Amino acid sequence: MNKTTILELCMSPDLGGLELYMVRAAKALANEFNVISVINENSKLEQYYDENHKFIKLKKNHNLLMLGGASKLAKIIDSENVKIIHMHWTKDIPFVVLAKLLSKSKPKIVQTRNMTMTRFKADVYHRLMYKNIDLMLPVTYQVKEQLETFIPQDIRPKIEVLYMGSDKPEILSVAEVQILKNELGFQNNSFNIGMVGRINEAKGQHLLIKAVDILVKKGLDVNAYFVGHAMEESYLESLKQDIKDKNLEKNIHFLGFMKNPHHFYQVCDAVVLASKRETFGLVLIEAMQVGTAVIGANSGGVVEIIEAGQTGLLFEAQNYESLASAIEKLVADKELLSNIAKAGQKKCEEKFSNEKQFKKLEIILKELI
Repeated sequence: MNKTTILELCMSPDLGGLELYMVRAAKALANEFNVISVINENSKLEQYYDENHKFIKLKKNHNLLMLGGASKLAKIIDSENVKIIHMHWTKDIPFVVLAKLLSKSKPKIVQTRNMTMTRFKADVYHRLMYKNIDLMLPVTYQVKEQLETFIPQDIRPKIEVLYMGSDKPEILSVAEVQILKNELGFQNNSFNIGMVGRINEAKGQHLLIKAVDILVKKGLDVNAYFVGHAMEESYLESLKQDIKDKNLEKNIHFLGFMKNPHHFYQVCDAVVLASKRETFGLVLIEAMQVGTAVIGANSGGVVEIIEAGQTGLLFEAQNYESLASAIEKLVADKELLSNIAKAGQKKCEEKFSNEKQFKKLEIILKELI
């Protein structure tokens, strides 16, 4: 029996949670479907594929119609008999819709929706886009409400919430944790805070630096470690200058990009997500899954992950003094630190495992065929 062909598509040139989720989805669905991935010719995702998972690199033109790239995608759709396109990057909507219209197969389009929606989509352009999408999978109920509010009902695709999950991580032994701490320069007697994500202003690295400054001035032994590549070199340089001005060179550390941050989470006392607007917050899931306490800004999808005081702590978004206060609570109360770490890990096992979420995705896609 021939498997139905699904095309996983993400033309984003970046490398973050959204892009890596597409790769994980492609691999997870491969048991039940014939899966082909289409990625940007400049994508950094190639390193995550192997000979068992087919991918095609494609150029997406930046002119108004993107006609050349869309024509090539349409040919792939028809030659591979693609039944469903599962897309992940909102900017790919016109590209995918145009390819569908140019194809003979007219596959179903499914979008995993990671981005918020803030205005009504009733103009001619958006009506064309959304009436050609068959299913939208918002990653939180907050995003679901926005889609239902801003997309007119007569063109609105079917909408079903599907949380992101995290792969079951490799848990390090006590000895392995200590070795990694030594390699990364962690101080054993310090309270070590991690932040993982692209280095740009929206992610809020500057907030954690200011929070650490407050805590150090109070006499607390606190260090912050940033993992991720710089999206804006000017922002990174401003952070480094701020660190120098505050005499925090011994307390703030940049570790660069890590292909698999699960080990890093395990050597942190707590992990912070300080984004200005985070639709979901996969970093929190990954940290909670390995039994590390988390602190997140009280906005977006974060509030669907963290139950304040139980599975993590929340701070007022964009308020570094509030963040400092949350960190101080965990520094001062080891029992609280341990309890929220354990509760967070349990919640992840029950609700946010990749295995469970991808099984739901598999069922959803089968029902669409």
